[in-house]
Amino acid sequence: MDWSEQGVVLGVRRQGESNAVLELFTRSHGRHLGLVRGGRGRRLRPVLQTGNLVEATWRARLAEHLGSYTVEALEMQAARLMDDPFKLAGLMSMADLTRLLPEREPHERLYDAFQIVLSQIDDDAVWPALLVRWELGLLEELGFGLDLSKCAATNAVEDLTYVSPKSGKAVSSEAGEPYKAKLLVLPAFVMGGAGSGTPRPADIANGFKLTDYFLQRDVLGPRGMTMPQSRDRVVSTVSALS
Repeated sequence: MDWSEQGVVLGVRRQGESNAVLELFTRSHGRHLGLVRGGRGRRLRPVLQTGNLVEATWRARLAEHLGSYTVEALEMQAARLMDDPFKLAGLMSMADLTRLLPEREPHERLYDAFQIVLSQIDDDAVWPALLVRWELGLLEELGFGLDLSKCAATNAVEDLTYVSPKSGKAVSSEAGEPYKAKLLVLPAFVMGGAGSGTPRPADIANGFKLTDYFLQRDVLGPRGMTMPQSRDRVVSTVSALS
């Protein structure tokens, strides 16, 4: 069996003296592992860095086998971001959270959104907000998507400014006002639309609080896991600017 596809490097682990097990995020084959012979060598080590885009061919006798990769570099993001701790933390946060997905299960929309975040990673005013929206997509792909289509109390579709931490449903400003201390803030940029504009750091920080709550409650907590340190670094930097 074999297939060829572009993929983003999520990480590698050592396999023997010279080989490596490569973890890719691909559009059609999801999070997929494979052995790279010589992956620890001088030629391939720079290629197999988190965030790099590669062209990969996977081969195995049977579909359930680990199989092996041959890879060719397409975009070397990792080296370019290495000297920027904020951007590097954003990249590593996405890679770390992508590991929550089941292996070999395609998540095409999430992969496309991953690429969009990477394409905007040079703009610190943009990519953190895109990362928040990517995390909302991750929750949806894992089966814990929020219902932001209308107010849970009134069915209104406008002026949605809160989210119920209990139900994960949107709440309008009017309906939520008496209970706002118990509700999560729904930043305008999450909803999109022409009026949302460029989000402020405070809005992005509230977006991260929103996704953090549901990732912790519904995904990480039940698995006995904690939030990746890479994401904590992103949130700390954004919060310091707000």
